[in-house]
Amino acid sequence: METIRQEKINKLLQFELGEIFRGDFTFAAKGGMITVTRVRITPDLTLAKVYLSLFATPNKDLLLKDIRKRTKEIRGKLGNKIKKQIRIVPNLNFYLDDSLDYIENIDSLLKE
Repeated sequence: METIRQEKINKLLQFELGEIFRGDFTFAAKGGMITVTRVRITPDLTLAKVYLSLFATPNKDLLLKDIRKRTKEIRGKLGNKIKKQIRIVPNLNFYLDDSLDYIENIDSLLKE
């Protein structure tokens, strides 16, 4: 069960990370689109699990690996954006959110 504070920080991080990926990291997507679908922060607010949905990219694993390699840079940009709202910028762990692929697979199976 998440606290209200965790929920607010989750929403803040999701919005700000979405802005970072839309503005500063468009070159990383190579014509694709990076969407932050969900953020879950630990109760002590030191670690955030960020779930990304990657669209129109030929190799999702390679893009996710590149994003993980740039975690320090992304965290720095995030810190500059939220420094007035949160005291400690959480560490970021990026995961691939494949729920949309799963839904499409089920949908195609049901149509058959």
